[in-house]
Amino acid sequence: MTTSTTARSRGQREPAPTGTDQAHFLAAVRPAVERHARIYFRHLRCPHAREEAVAEAVALAWAWHLRLARRGRDAALFPSALATFAARAVASGRRLCGKERANDVLSPRSQRRRGFVVCTLPAVEPLSVNPFSEALADNTRSPVPDQVAFRLDFPAWLATLDARKRAIAEDMALGHRTGELARVYGLTAGRVSQLRQEFCDDWNRFIGDRVAGAA
Repeated sequence: MTTSTTARSRGQREPAPTGTDQAHFLAAVRPAVERHARIYFRHLRCPHAREEAVAEAVALAWAWHLRLARRGRDAALFPSALATFAARAVASGRRLCGKERANDVLSPRSQRRRGFVVCTLPAVEPLSVNPFSEALADNTRSPVPDQVAFRLDFPAWLATLDARKRAIAEDMALGHRTGELARVYGLTAGRVSQLRQEFCDDWNRFIGDRVAGAA
């Protein structure tokens, strides 16, 4: 029986974390956990949900770090493993305080398990297969044929990219800034700017080939 278990069984409180515990976690464990969580949860479109997931992963890692320290083990010796377990735990619905309810329709855990999503009605066009079509819904400047062509060509162009580049391109199209993309995908700001130009050139070639083929 561990010291913490014995303390709980006797109704005693566990020792409060010390400044040394906190400093050690911040210096040796948190950077790895936060970096891994940002990559793991990069698919979350809502920036608030993404930040909340990252914060929960860090909070769980902090709690586990303290438990291991009470048992005489140093979490800094395996920060990558701790980061992996924390991210997976948050993705499965675990939180530092409690757990997401499996029957709550607003719970990401419930949505993943049952294969559905919840969105605000104005933000979604249910009959469209193009997630960016809403950007053109109120477009009164572009000619209608150009709008139709974009709605057909853009998803087709995205399908030519690998999964990672497709995710980056979609985030760029949604307006995410270079610095944010660099942090989320573990790239330098220069590489993100380079990818913007590569995507632009590839898109121009793609629509050029489509036009030539149609002619």
